[in-house]
Amino acid sequence: MLAREKGENFREHTRHRPGHAARGGDPRHAGHNVWIFTNPGGFAGFLADTATAGTGETVLRTISNGKFLGLLSIMFGIGIAIQLGSARRRGARWPGWYLWRAALLFAEGVLHYVLVFEGDVLAFYAVVSVIVAYLAARSERTIRAWMITAGALHVAAVALLTAAMAATGGAVGGGGLPAPDTWTGQVAMRLEHWVALRAEGLFVLPLSTVLFLAGVLLWRAGALTDTARGAALRARLIGWGIGVGVPLNFLAALAGPSWFLVDRYLCAPLVAFGLLGAITAVVHRMRPRPGPLRAGLTAVGRCAMSCYILQNLIASALCYDWGLGLADRFGHHGPWLTAGAWLTVTALLMAGAAGWTRRFERGPIETVWHRLYLAPQRRRVETTV
Repeated sequence: MLAREKGENFREHTRHRPGHAARGGDPRHAGHNVWIFTNPGGFAGFLADTATAGTGETVLRTISNGKFLGLLSIMFGIGIAIQLGSARRRGARWPGWYLWRAALLFAEGVLHYVLVFEGDVLAFYAVVSVIVAYLAARSERTIRAWMITAGALHVAAVALLTAAMAATGGAVGGGGLPAPDTWTGQVAMRLEHWVALRAEGLFVLPLSTVLFLAGVLLWRAGALTDTARGAALRARLIGWGIGVGVPLNFLAALAGPSWFLVDRYLCAPLVAFGLLGAITAVVHRMRPRPGPLRAGLTAVGRCAMSCYILQNLIASALCYDWGLGLADRFGHHGPWLTAGAWLTVTALLMAGAAGWTRRFERGPIETVWHRLYLAPQRRRVETTV
């Protein structure tokens, strides 16, 4: 049974080029994280600068702020739908062993948060994935009901907080979080201030649930397929996400710091749907043989977890004082340092992933993950035999 599952997973893996290209969003997601790494004040400095950034920097931040995180959330939902379909074809129970996969993701997220990056999302995604795993097998009507409920809760929370910020002239701030110089100091800071640093993840749990479930429904509807129905769905995604979402996103971003939550948590997710539609449409129109850019993005998609961790390790080594210390030395250059760091991280990720996937089926973290995922199943089979 394990060999059969491995074969099915590989066929699913190689069959969905648009999915791999969309999942190759680690360089794009790094476009947001790199603002945190290149700020001399760290996470707290990034939040404080949101309120004082000039128009040019605000526009640059808006390009990456929340959109690719939203796209990643949708892709997680699509991944759950794919695994549900695979389990059904094998006649396996669901969610079954997927819960072990979610537990591994949670453990990895906790370690990544403590040891590497305070902006990690993996642990929260693990929690949401358990909820969505149970809902993914339900009817479309049930899924839509959950989406409406969670979406209404999220919109209400954003509206209330935005109204409060506008009334008081407040903005999102760092809350006095320290910016330690050493790696051990950063670890201690993350442990000491985990409530403040994890607040965003708790706040977006309803939004993440909506985006995960949207991914499930989009997969069911065939939005990623090269068919007339898929093309029609992608046109709608592009129309709403790009045609409506992008103008609203820039309006919210330029409206002032009081509108930060609307910018990041309402407009950006809408744009994410447009990005999914646009990326998929472009991939379907490309020739079968990929060029260097597409090959690099697809390779990053195949090594998504490895690249997610590696991008933060590289950025940490480049920017933090325990590494090259570029944030303190060149932070006064603002967006120029940020752009340079992003280009460096992106080039290293794409080159490394392309070289790795020419030799190996999975990324290094994915390989370890796969073995950990299968280990208890093998022991169970051996015990049964």
